[in-house]
Amino acid sequence: MAPFGKIYSYPSNPRVNRALIIADMNGLEIDIPAFTMRETNRTPEFLSKFALGKVPAFESADGFCVTESIAIATYIAKSGPKADQLLGSDVKTQALITQWACFSEGELFNNAFVPIAMTVMKLYTPDERRFNDHIAGLERDVKYLEASLQGGKKFLVGDRLTMADLMVTSLLYHSFKYLVDAEMRKELPNLIAYMEAFAAIPEHKKYYGELEMCETKITFQS
Repeated sequence: MAPFGKIYSYPSNPRVNRALIIADMNGLEIDIPAFTMRETNRTPEFLSKFALGKVPAFESADGFCVTESIAIATYIAKSGPKADQLLGSDVKTQALITQWACFSEGELFNNAFVPIAMTVMKLYTPDERRFNDHIAGLERDVKYLEASLQGGKKFLVGDRLTMADLMVTSLLYHSFKYLVDAEMRKELPNLIAYMEAFAAIPEHKKYYGELEMCETKITFQS
């Protein structure tokens, strides 16, 4: 079977991994072309398809192009037999799934990625106030998730896996590895059980590996 499409991005991008899990669930093959950040995405060929030069960027087999990770994940989810499960079959369920997708991008990605990018990846200029603001934001985010999972809920929306879970868990892997430390986890029993259950799913292990939980979170380094 010919590939459904291809996604351009740097390696191990969690925004790509969740799209690949969705593709696997829908029986769709996705190619990942060789890609070098700040080189591939600055070529005239790339910019002719994706004018902002942002990744991830998706190109379907018929030449349809789309960017922004929520749009990419939604397009792949809608394109296979698991569409109703992944995206919901009624407007209220669909709204809740979109709510969690937006939360993953607007809250989790910013609050987890910026501190890691600043200290571990060295991508941003060190800024202690910004670092601490995002750490505080992440603490608020995980407490919100903990409350949302009260009662031992296995999924964020309804009683089966949806795109909401895939969007959120994709960013929690790095959060737990570097920022959600042992002290913070004492107040997150529901979230811990939720993440451990997802970490045991073969599709998650395929793309994320083992779930790592830090004892002490990374700290600001000027």
